[in-house]
Amino acid sequence: MTAPATPFGAARRLPRTLALRLGVPVAAVVLWQLAARARGSVFFPTPARIVDHGYHLWFSGPAERAFLTDAAVRDLLPSLGRVLAGFALAAAGGIVLGLALGRSRTVYALCDPVLQFARAVPPPALVPVFVVVFDLGTPMQLASIVFGAIWPVLINTAEGVRGIDPLRLDVAATVRMRPTERIVLLYLPAALPRIFAGLRLSLSLSLILMVFSELLPGTADGIGFSLTDAQTRSDLLTVWAVMVLLGALGHLLNSALLAVERLALGRHRAAHRT
Repeated sequence: MTAPATPFGAARRLPRTLALRLGVPVAAVVLWQLAARARGSVFFPTPARIVDHGYHLWFSGPAERAFLTDAAVRDLLPSLGRVLAGFALAAAGGIVLGLALGRSRTVYALCDPVLQFARAVPPPALVPVFVVVFDLGTPMQLASIVFGAIWPVLINTAEGVRGIDPLRLDVAATVRMRPTERIVLLYLPAALPRIFAGLRLSLSLSLILMVFSELLPGTADGIGFSLTDAQTRSDLLTVWAVMVLLGALGHLLNSALLAVERLALGRHRAAHRT
């Protein structure tokens, strides 16, 4: 029998945990810094210069505006709004449709060829269709994000529902559970691990598609627009700063989703044990 964890034991393990988590990223940044300084190329600036440029470009504003500059308000906030809105719509639509399809093997078998065909179509290929239907602007950008990001959530939710223990379905039929009770108490908890697996993929796709949608003509703001504008002006520091910003933003969003996943699955396992 293992001894229970203590705060003192956790404090002793903290340096080792930090070293394991930060060791490789810190080493990579140090090597990048040394290699870039040794090369001295304008095309490969050092991480220190990139971070300094990004700070002054986006995060050196007044305190009453959360230190955001005009460029940050113009570029970061619209992009963040698009990626979160597109991800939320894709998550909601994928979960609802996945629950509806996964509950019936016949319906799933009939719809599966259509789903596999639709998910194989690259969202960029449908941009002309989205432009005709929604015109240029935020609605078209959201449509591109939702179309590409909905499939991991939908497929994983349906597979999670289909994988439920048949005995539990028999018990639900015996006690005459209503459809809403089956969804809340049976299908959703059973599919929750698969749902979060789909959500993580969907979040990554949402960020990628957000940048792509902002590279299209007719866009006047956003991170993608800032990247295109910097490339046009041969502003390599801004190009690198945008790439670093996208990586940091993806890491922060993924970390937030993982925290929600741990909380939700932890409560689900605790309720299941009781």
